Amino acid sequence: MRAQQLDRDAGDVADTAVLDIGVQDTGPDGGRWALAIRGVGVAELTDRELAREPVAVWTVRGAPHLYRRADLVSVAAAVEPFSDADAGRRIYDATKPLKAAGIANLDALDTVAAAMRSVVTSPMAKGEVSGRVATLLDPPYLRFCRSCDATHLYEMPFRLAALRAGLELRPGTSPPVLERIADFAPGDSPGDSPGGTAPERFDVIRAYLRLLGPATPRDVAGYLDAPVKEVKDRWPVDAVEVSVDGTSAWVLAADAYRLLDGPPAATRMLGPFDLFLQAKDRSLLIADPARAKALWPVLGRPGAVLHDGEIVGIWRPRKTGTKLRVSVEPWARPTATLLDEITAQAERLAAHRRVRLAGIDVAG
Repeated sequence: MRAQQLDRDAGDVADTAVLDIGVQDTGPDGGRWALAIRGVGVAELTDRELAREPVAVWTVRGAPHLYRRADLVSVAAAVEPFSDADAGRRIYDATKPLKAAGIANLDALDTVAAAMRSVVTSPMAKGEVSGRVATLLDPPYLRFCRSCDATHLYEMPFRLAALRAGLELRPGTSPPVLERIADFAPGDSPGDSPGGTAPERFDVIRAYLRLLGPATPRDVAGYLDAPVKEVKDRWPVDAVEVSVDGTSAWVLAADAYRLLDGPPAATRMLGPFDLFLQAKDRSLLIADPARAKALWPVLGRPGAVLHDGEIVGIWRPRKTGTKLRVSVEPWARPTATLLDEITAQAERLAAHRRVRLAGIDVAG
């Protein structure tokens, strides 16, 4: 909680640590809500300001993430696959036809990026970009989609090539609209160099250890969809080993002092894809399998109620017109104080969404 600044009341984009690794922007309570509960007043920004900062791009696991605009060159270097084998792991089933055609995975990403760059000269919806790029590429890059009865690019190369192509996602668009990043062009980052060097602050392995550690190489590899060996080969020399429930894990030496602190007294309603919930050592957050299944279902994730360092329940929003109701399922009988804090957070969510809180429904 302290490393991710979930204990603070105010901050700004410049000093928000989670923007170093990227804030996943999935769903209505995605990236901007994650910033809001860390004290960043994004609800007060105008539409013009929101279009400028923070910026959304597809990066880790092909998901949309928010970053500071000034950091995009460093981010592009940081999220590069470590090697051609790593690129193959990250693009999933798209690697099979490429391999059969003798096309290297990184070369394929460059080819897709060049085609996307040539097509997106003005803001364009994702479907149109995909359709037009498909006409420019050879069969190894394409797949037949039964549900659409059409031929498309493979999804992961398309997403992972977008930043290489110098493309961002226009905020508030669904389906997403892609447009060129101003003053950023392919070649600004070491995209043609596997595992290109990024400034230490944005190195994804270090950032994971700083914000989600202690962790193991397998945890970090799972977060990145990268091979464990690639992560081990780049493991920070200043990572120190600690014991977590009798199991070895690592944290950056400069952050080891945090392990001596108790949890801060704070209550937050985490969005379904908040970074706090993205750690791969989930059993440390939720030991009970039934509760873990409720928090991380295959489809339709709820949010989590975080109270004094523990996940104490789940929540779901229900918006009707200009009204919002929040359903809360606590995992133990909540105190009056906790209910007051949850109510305050729900009011904050309603204000963030620019609607009125109509009420809170507490299960049990």
